[in-house]
Amino acid sequence: MAAAVAGAVPVPGPVSVPGAEAAGPGEEAAAAGAGPARLARLPLARVKALVKADPDVSLASQEAVFVLARATELFVETIAKDAYVYAQQGKRKTLQRKDLDNAIEAIDEFAFLEGTLD
Repeated sequence: MAAAVAGAVPVPGPVSVPGAEAAGPGEEAAAAGAGPARLARLPLARVKALVKADPDVSLASQEAVFVLARATELFVETIAKDAYVYAQQGKRKTLQRKDLDNAIEAIDEFAFLEGTLD
């Protein structure tokens, strides 16, 4: 087991993402030598820049930036899956704005988004 480094952030085990495909044999070998697997898909430097753009925020820890990035990914995944249901009802595979509008109107968890796409 690797020795702990002072100030290092503990990294949780692998995160299972629904719909994500397992790495093939070549990808697994390439990832093994490349360092730890990426737990967030969004670029953390950009997320941190967005957080710091808020004048009320002076510092943002690496853990906070990671949690925000991961929460954003999960939110986008959830609303996209819900909107895709409406695209399928219209016999389409491509999401359109009206699918997002329908998901926002139909699902209570997205009520805070009503009127934001206008």
